[in-house]
Amino acid sequence: MTITTDPATTATRTYASYAKPLWQRVIATREFAVIALLLIVFFYSRSEVPAFDGPLTVYYLLLDLAPILLIALPMTLIIITGEIDLSVASTVGLSSVLVGDLHQHGWSIPSAAIAAIVVGILCGAFNGFLVAYVGLPSLAVTIGTLALYRGLAVGILGTTAVTDFPEKWTDLAKERIGDSSYPVIIIPFLVLAIFFVLLLHFTSFGRGVFDIGLNDEAAHFSGVNVARTKFLLFVMAGAVSAFAGVYFTLRFGSARGDNATGMELRVIAAVLLGGVSIFGGRGALHGVIAGVLLIGVISSALRLEDVTDNIINIIIGLLLVISVMSTSFLSVVTRATTGIKKRGGSRPDERQQLASAHTEGKNE
Repeated sequence: MTITTDPATTATRTYASYAKPLWQRVIATREFAVIALLLIVFFYSRSEVPAFDGPLTVYYLLLDLAPILLIALPMTLIIITGEIDLSVASTVGLSSVLVGDLHQHGWSIPSAAIAAIVVGILCGAFNGFLVAYVGLPSLAVTIGTLALYRGLAVGILGTTAVTDFPEKWTDLAKERIGDSSYPVIIIPFLVLAIFFVLLLHFTSFGRGVFDIGLNDEAAHFSGVNVARTKFLLFVMAGAVSAFAGVYFTLRFGSARGDNATGMELRVIAAVLLGGVSIFGGRGALHGVIAGVLLIGVISSALRLEDVTDNIINIIIGLLLVISVMSTSFLSVVTRATTGIKKRGGSRPDERQQLASAHTEGKNE
């Protein structure tokens, strides 16, 4: 008896993400949509908002967005695992206060900056230990450490501010790259961006990050060290946030306990707007970077048009809600279209195939 096999059945791909052409997998994504929207908003702002056009605007835009761009890099990986870190802005404030306080006590700026980054690493390690090894929910942990680190920052300096920083360091934080309109802070950002892109998208560690976000129990049984991965991600977030705090202090020439208050919400909004799923398991860094720039361009253009901060916050909030809702909406549409295709193009069942094969055997 001879059983024939349908060639179309053996040629069907099993991974849905590779069932479409490459151009469609690249263009039909949320990341590409955010990048396209960024370009539209940017060029529209240049043509419709006269004050927005010019290298000076780009320079100040990047200066203001640099801390958010930096912190968004590790935050992306954390959210992909299904966790969150709300204490990053408090870590920025604590590191800022440490730089100012240590400088007042005679430390040089580089020494104070290194000490602040070490403290930031310890803050991230504390978050990571409670989340990864104790098993506490990251939302509850980082809400607590948000208040803890901010309280420490305010407790060190009180209501005073340190402003007597050497001009060579404050000028360096605002220095341009040659004669261009790009500030020097873009260089460390690009270095960190390349590092996180390679880490997330081209290493086994990054594949483990996605696996944890999809199902941490399955990731554990497939060989991923879930606890260590989460712990390292929170440590990275603490270190990068502390570095952003050092830059923030020198950029504005002021160390205060309330520096960067509310920045964590802007970081999370940019990450989610950039295509990272709040449920974990999905995201890409190029979309996140575009999301940060998109929020920055919209805010800058609206401010130049004398729009109040309250209206800007409403617009950014709406973008965030739409970006979160779009994930569920697209999932529903995908399931619906897949079901229609399956019902419309269903093949004969197994009994019909066996009956056909049996008939062919008799004829032979």
